[in-house]
Amino acid sequence: MRTVATVAVVSLVLVGVVIAVIQTGPEPIPQAEMKALVEGNNAFALDLYARLRDQEGNLFFSPYSISTALAMTYAGARGDTEAQMAEVLRFPTDEMRHAQGMVMQMPWPQEKLHPAFKSLIEDLNARQKKGAYELSVANALWGQKGYAWLDEFLKVTRDNYGAGLREVDFVGDTEGARKTINDWVEKETKDKIKELVPPGVLDGLTRLVLTNAIYFKGKWALQFKVKATRDAPFTLLDGKKVQVPMMHQSKEFGYMETEGFQALELPYVREELSMIVFLPKKVDGLAELEKSFTADDLAKWLDELHKLKVYVLLPRFKMTSEFRLDKVLKAMGMTDAFGAADFSGMDGKEGLFISAVLHKAFVDVNEEGTEAAAATAVPEAMELVELLVFRADHPFLFLIRDNRTGSILFMGRLVNPAP
Repeated sequence: MRTVATVAVVSLVLVGVVIAVIQTGPEPIPQAEMKALVEGNNAFALDLYARLRDQEGNLFFSPYSISTALAMTYAGARGDTEAQMAEVLRFPTDEMRHAQGMVMQMPWPQEKLHPAFKSLIEDLNARQKKGAYELSVANALWGQKGYAWLDEFLKVTRDNYGAGLREVDFVGDTEGARKTINDWVEKETKDKIKELVPPGVLDGLTRLVLTNAIYFKGKWALQFKVKATRDAPFTLLDGKKVQVPMMHQSKEFGYMETEGFQALELPYVREELSMIVFLPKKVDGLAELEKSFTADDLAKWLDELHKLKVYVLLPRFKMTSEFRLDKVLKAMGMTDAFGAADFSGMDGKEGLFISAVLHKAFVDVNEEGTEAAAATAVPEAMELVELLVFRADHPFLFLIRDNRTGSILFMGRLVNPAP
């Protein structure tokens, strides 16, 4: 009988992000290996965004969270299932020379990949403990009570992802298992993500659910004054206008522009994490910008950011996005994992497959910043003549990244900030 596993991923941002882990372990991986892992994760982030952008409305997700949850699943993948997952998730490769002299790119072996994820997670977690921001990643495995999992699989997920096995009864009490998982997610995301696993996703054939909850809360290094916020028009893609609270301030920020867009870096306290906003110069220019948004271009644009005094107008907004990602991942080439899968690294048998990949993310962008950070009120009209103006009063794309490693933690777009 075929059995199924569900991968559930949840993320949360409060002007910031969620990530918690883990234990002490091996020394941090070499810088070059960390760079390769981050570049692969970021390439997957842009690939995934390209698949999700066709849906209507606001969009927000955590590619880092999704990569982490699927990496845990990958720990049990073998054969073609393992190869497809490595390719779609853009896991790093090494050059391998065959006896005939041929050079091929081969995915990192499992014993190299998972400690790299562990090192990345621990680095983020260690820095948040210093108080610069709240950043926690919480992973868990939910297995069928009494089911026999391989000790090796449980050790890999426990040692590298902090994901201890928690037993529930999918067979005898499917709804109770769903409630237990949802309650855990809600707790790990400070009550912001509810009902990650909706009714009907789990059933008596479910054997394993992997969850990854990522939570971030950060304060701006340069605060927006609440008293400077006032209602202003935001132009939607169809040309209609809605009134939204628009935040204002004038300070030095990382800035760059091209013929088609402006980019602005808004750092959080201690400047270890930043939000980068990409604003099309045309009111209806978002689709064109999204099509040109590649990993190589993004790296180039980020390198071109330089400090300039900018008058910033940014809407205050909240949004929640949720997805079933199984169809998207299939379309990207990860087909076997959802059908003719080989996850024998989990239980020593074939027959286990992923039934669903669930993702839900929340973001809240507002005026909060550090009390010590100076912020200016709305400048006089004459001052605006001498300032660059970044007026985010129409749809834009944004991401939240870790400046130290370059990891894209969250990304999305805002097309309508009205609740």
